[in-house]
Amino acid sequence: MTIPLHFNAFVMNTNSHIHHGQWRRPDAGQVDFDDVRVWIDLAKKLEEAKFDALFFADVTGVYGDADADFDVYIREGLQIPSNDPIPLVAALAVHTERIGLALTSNVAQSHPYQFARQVSTLDHISKGRIAWNIVTGLQDNGARNFGYPRLTDHTERYAWADEYVDVAYKLWEGSWDEGALLKDRERGLYSDPTKIHKINHVSERYSVQGPHLPSPSPQRTPVLYQAGSSASGRAFAAKHAEATFIIAPNPALAKELIDDTRRQAVEAGRRPEDIKFFQGLSFVIGDTEEEAWAKAAEYEKYVSIDGYLAHSALVDRTGRAYDPDTPLKDVETNTAKGFGEWVSKAITDREPLVRDVALLISRSTRIVGTPEQIADALVEWQDAGVDGINVINWVIPGSFVEFADHVLPVLRDRGLAQREYGTGTTLREQLFGAPRLNERHPAANYRGAFAVADAGTAEGAGEAVEASEGSVDVALAPGASR
Repeated sequence: MTIPLHFNAFVMNTNSHIHHGQWRRPDAGQVDFDDVRVWIDLAKKLEEAKFDALFFADVTGVYGDADADFDVYIREGLQIPSNDPIPLVAALAVHTERIGLALTSNVAQSHPYQFARQVSTLDHISKGRIAWNIVTGLQDNGARNFGYPRLTDHTERYAWADEYVDVAYKLWEGSWDEGALLKDRERGLYSDPTKIHKINHVSERYSVQGPHLPSPSPQRTPVLYQAGSSASGRAFAAKHAEATFIIAPNPALAKELIDDTRRQAVEAGRRPEDIKFFQGLSFVIGDTEEEAWAKAAEYEKYVSIDGYLAHSALVDRTGRAYDPDTPLKDVETNTAKGFGEWVSKAITDREPLVRDVALLISRSTRIVGTPEQIADALVEWQDAGVDGINVINWVIPGSFVEFADHVLPVLRDRGLAQREYGTGTTLREQLFGAPRLNERHPAANYRGAFAVADAGTAEGAGEAVEASEGSVDVALAPGASR
């Protein structure tokens, strides 16, 4: 039986996200990314096409050498200017009903207490359609924007992320017990004080007392995405991720990564199917193969090599950018390790160079062909263990409209794409069939963990509630006096 793939639209609230130079095309609506109507219209089109989610990437600084000029990014509009996805997601939530809304947030950019509150609010607004892409940052400039001298060591960043999510899990899953929210007008009890708890978290970086201010949202914890393909990233995904975004250069390497991550997930007490893998791909679509390649040649007229090289900018541990002709074996970086590892495995007939990372991003995850040929290729990715595709655009909205109009019908006929959304209304139900994290996820350990433990304390708390109810009744009784 064929299992439908999941499809996300992978975008960023900026002009030039992945395919650099394409913004110069006359049909490139992304040049007006700061017009909310561009995104509202796109979200509605994607929802009509039954995409699972609209997935927003984000950064907190410019790439490359933090002490060098950043003229290339300014010229290219390469993720500068860029806007925060969180307010945009709130706007899209009230203009859509079913499509998931995934946002990226770096663990360095927001205190976990504040971030957990924002996400719970968004999950309430969207009625359970929020996902969080957990990232640790790639830019030295981004680290400096939050007061750090340079980007924290790669392995240490994931230890930081472990600590960060631990705070968030306690707030989302443990601070409020089920049934705490009452809205009981007759008794004058909005919430049950015996079922709401402080978390009293203390760790190396954070001290958070709680309680969580929002009541539990439809999903409590958002769907958890993660995008690291390095060894540290895979270990983190095995423990925490529900969905992992990969950009493997071919299905064989994708299978290697997926198998390894799922193996580690089992070692962590989870099941292989607890993590879904989304491969990033872009598409050039034609009615014939010749037409598709002619369109690809047209796209390449707009390609900015400077943009791709700037985006891939591998920097050394002091923040200095490597020359594009540096052999990858000589690269010692604290930033985009995963891309370098992929290139080293993909190029075996010569010494891979830094510039090959840029070329990998621009071409190796591009599929050119007819809708039928694209469907055949997606079967190969699915056979490698991929559960879904992050569709990367050349232009907005055209790339997504073309995919929806020409490729999705073929995929539906083969059982590779859904025709309708499922009966559940939350994003997690759409992906996993249930609105809440399963019991194998580490966040589930905090359910009920902060409830009153001993019967005596619980009894005393219950007496306090009864006394509170009595005083409220007296205060609200007609003609009552103290």
